[in-house]
Order: sequence, then C-alpha cells, then structure tokens
Amino acid sequence: MTAHPSAPRRSPPEQARLEAALREMFEHRISFHEIVGFKVASLDPAAPQLTFNMRPDLVGHYLHGRLHGGVISTALDAVAGMAVMVGIAEKFNDENTEQIAQRFGRLGTIDLRADYLHPGVGQTFTATGRLTRLGGRIASAQMTLENEAGLLIATGSAAYVVS
Repeated sequence: MTAHPSAPRRSPPEQARLEAALREMFEHRISFHEIVGFKVASLDPAAPQLTFNMRPDLVGHYLHGRLHGGVISTALDAVAGMAVMVGIAEKFNDENTEQIAQRFGRLGTIDLRADYLHPGVGQTFTATGRLTRLGGRIASAQMTLENEAGLLIATGSAAYVVS
C-alpha cells in the first residue's frame, strides 16, 4: 500500500509526532469524540482501535441500561475513519505530519452500515477498524464493536471519500 516504495519512511521522531497528532485529533479536536469519551487504544495500521466507557448519558434503553445505537454507530464510523487516516499515513509514509494532516482535510464518510448483533451491555467498549481498500478517491473499511468480555455488539462497513 506504499505510494513511494523506494522513498524512505518518515523518521521515528516524525512518526511519533504524527501519532500524537492523530491521538489529539481523535480524542479532543473532534469535539463529539471527546463528549462520548473515545480514547485511542491502538494506531496499529492493521487494526486501529478506540475504547470508551459506559456512562449513564450514553444509555439508549433506560430500562436495561444499554448503549444507545447512535453511540454504537458513531464508534464504528470513528474507528473506520481512523483506519482510513492510518492507512493514508502508511501509504504516504515519506510525508511529514503537516503533509499528512492536509490529506485528512478531504476525508468524509459517504456510506455507513451498522449491524447490531447484541444489546450494548458492558462497562468498556472497544471499536476496531480494518481498512479493506484505499483507492485514489474512495476508501473502504470494516469495523467491529465489542464489550470488555469480548462479546461482539456490532459490526459495520463504511466508505469514505479521500480526495
């Protein structure tokens, strides 16, 4: 998936800067992510992850204390977007943080599907994204959401415009 196979990878300090910028963006600069409480658990290009804790204000079914379906779909969308961003950073691995950040300005969700498999019951949830295709204009990803016991709460697929 590397755009420039012979080009040198960004330096370890620059990679650390990029990862810090991604964490800052996902945890704080995207205000809604901060409201929900998303934390970047992993920036592994094969399967980046976000985590968040259950709170009373995230409940969708008040009688059973289940996670709201909108929070579930938000987590799936967010982690898929993160997978696309990490994929872009890997594809253009010779570019610095500022150059990569410029590429993120064109990113947007164009399709999102969520399949709700089990009630959103748990204390901690982990969303995992997997980039399935990164083209010149469109990227595709698949996602999962699990609770702390490993129960698969939801799966999803999404498409993003990248140019």
